[in-house]
Amino acid sequence: MARPSERCRTRGPDGRHAATGPSDRQMDLLLVAAGLAALFFGGDRLVAGAVALAGRAGLPPLVIGLTIVGFGTSMPELVTSVQAALQDSPGIAVGNVVGSNIANILLILGAAALVAPIAVAPDALRRDGTALAVVTLLAAALLLPGSLGRAGGALLLAGLGAYLLLALRGARAEPEPAYPVEMEIAPQTMSRAALEFGFGLLLTLAGAHLLVRGAVSLAAGLGVPDAVIGLSIVAIGTSLPELVTSVTAARRGHADVALGNVIGSNIFNLLGILGTTALVRPIGGLRPESTIDLGVMIGATALLLLVAFTGRKVTRTEGAVLCGLYAAYLGWLAMQTH
Repeated sequence: MARPSERCRTRGPDGRHAATGPSDRQMDLLLVAAGLAALFFGGDRLVAGAVALAGRAGLPPLVIGLTIVGFGTSMPELVTSVQAALQDSPGIAVGNVVGSNIANILLILGAAALVAPIAVAPDALRRDGTALAVVTLLAAALLLPGSLGRAGGALLLAGLGAYLLLALRGARAEPEPAYPVEMEIAPQTMSRAALEFGFGLLLTLAGAHLLVRGAVSLAAGLGVPDAVIGLSIVAIGTSLPELVTSVTAARRGHADVALGNVIGSNIFNLLGILGTTALVRPIGGLRPESTIDLGVMIGATALLLLVAFTGRKVTRTEGAVLCGLYAAYLGWLAMQTH
């Protein structure tokens, strides 16, 4: 039986991966499931340990919320995209970022709004929403030629640094954080927090490896482009931390957290994850259909800002529309396998 790494390199005459047997496909699904589980639990422990460490070090909650919690919940996407790029799977590396941004807006924000209408903070939305629009257009323009080199990656990372400085400066002038986040710092020792952080990081790294290996091999077994797997299974899987955070916040009466979580995560995905991935290894060989996915991401971002700017809340009806649009997008992706 061919090893997964060998099957990943097998392609048919149409440029798609060649199909493999059902037993191989079952193993691929097990790898994907194990990777998703490790990413979910590893990301949770990583964030908990990082927040505890930051609290013990005396960092203010605002800094913890903008950096450690925001970056921590996006760690699965970061590790997965870098791992995919190192394994010569640019479709998964980019599809993970683009697909996660689409899922964050249509699925996660929609699901949170179904639980409870989402309040909109006008000042914060004006600042962060404008930043998201600019960042989305910039990333799409850089990816449009079908590749992203180290220079483009460095530009995106520089943009992330500039955004963080502006966000921290603007947030200090506000009496309350723009998007309040409930953070309970457990009363644990520094050494225990460090162990929890280290365990979460190792579990996240292992989960990303299993997920990418299984996803690439699954694409080979199904005979579909790896970008389709990246835009669907991988993107949804790595967005689980954001989904859990947003829905849980909505159930606890803090639905407004979901909007800030989605906007902040999408900005970090495009600037931090895409930038880091391209800097580690330039991304090339993107499929021509990726322009459609970029268009969907831009459209979803525009819809988010339109819904948010035209009212003080994202209503349950609007949440249902967002979820319906995501279901339609997944249906379109499924058609690409035929």
